[in-house]
Amino acid sequence: MPGRFRYDLIPPGSRVLCALSGGTDSMYLLCRLLEGAAVGGYQVRAAHYNHNLRPSAGRDEAFVRDWCGKLGIPLAVGTGDVAGRARREGLGLEAWARRLRYEFLERAAEELGCDLIATGHHAGDNAETVLMNLIRGCGLKGLTGIPERRGILIRPMLTLTREEAEQYLIDRHIPHVEDESNADPAYTRNRMRTQVLPLLEQINPRAAEHIAATAARLTLDEEELAAQAARLANQARQKGQGLTVPAGALAGAPRPIALRVVGMLLERAGLGDQAVYREGALALAAGEDPSAGLDVDGGRVYRAYEDLVFSPKAAEPVLEERPLKKGENRWGGWMIFAQEGICPPKAYVHPGEFYLKPGGYVIRAREPGDGLRLGQRPWKTIKKLMIEQRVPRQERPAVPVLSAGETVAAAGGLGPDQDALAVPGERCLYITMRKGE
Repeated sequence: MPGRFRYDLIPPGSRVLCALSGGTDSMYLLCRLLEGAAVGGYQVRAAHYNHNLRPSAGRDEAFVRDWCGKLGIPLAVGTGDVAGRARREGLGLEAWARRLRYEFLERAAEELGCDLIATGHHAGDNAETVLMNLIRGCGLKGLTGIPERRGILIRPMLTLTREEAEQYLIDRHIPHVEDESNADPAYTRNRMRTQVLPLLEQINPRAAEHIAATAARLTLDEEELAAQAARLANQARQKGQGLTVPAGALAGAPRPIALRVVGMLLERAGLGDQAVYREGALALAAGEDPSAGLDVDGGRVYRAYEDLVFSPKAAEPVLEERPLKKGENRWGGWMIFAQEGICPPKAYVHPGEFYLKPGGYVIRAREPGDGLRLGQRPWKTIKKLMIEQRVPRQERPAVPVLSAGETVAAAGGLGPDQDALAVPGERCLYITMRKGE
């Protein structure tokens, strides 16, 4: 059915690269692309990747070269040691073959000036993918099957069956080559194609078509849910190298939306996006602990009171105790400035600007038992003051403390101890403590 080939995926003026193995599906794809090129206003190129996994691999390459040569189709040919790569680095033969093939196709598209790469996936391939995802356990996205478009990749044949492609080639006397490994039951996809789908087609001869059609309908559902999730994910704010989003907004969103939002934010922050991390992060958003956290691949997700923070792992700054020198002092993410002078009538301006009694101070991290008397308030430990100021637990170890001996004079973001403030009109040490400068 010629009308079911998705020519609308190819804009006029494009140059499309046909992934050409020489088999039934790719030969059908090439022929249909060439048919549409004359009226569609686009150009066709071809690319063949020799995996070197079969004795007949050289035959396939020769066939493709000969066919493209006869038709005058520009052809890129690549090869690689797929088996050797799989042995050296693991992951599995099928996975490495796919990875190296697509890497080659992207390089070939760039070399041949192609805007698009077309592959010959059909309704049967789509049905196999849906079934494989289903038996492995997946969400809605896994049931959407193979996308018709992903980046520069297009699949114009997803609504066509392999039988239709075969009949097309027979009717037009178009040759092709067969990959004997397609019948090897050692590969999961081959067992699905040769054993599972035939059983389903005994129940319904159009099983593959119907599964593919269901995947297309579910794709619309997934796209709508993803769009709703993106609107909420876009509310995230930058926090250092990571992202922060209101925990209440996540906890209050419908669960299917919230899980997708978490997945998007994990990905944007460069963190692991496993299902267990999505579930764990959503539990943090809905939980009552304002400082709970979860280690994930590449970093950490944690509550900072009303916010949920997605934080990549960064090199820990060396926060060693050091003397406070005149001028600028950098300590972690803080800038502390010190200058001698005469104390004005008001020794306290705000928590980040004040005048201390002169003396030798050091900058260090908080220690157990450290405390301050802020203004006329009673003395409290710095830990308790930081909790009251809602300083996230993960940030507390990096808050600088100014001390002279065992006396704590000030702490970043909290301010100076009342007894450490200078006397107006007398010599002093002017101090500013600011974060993020």
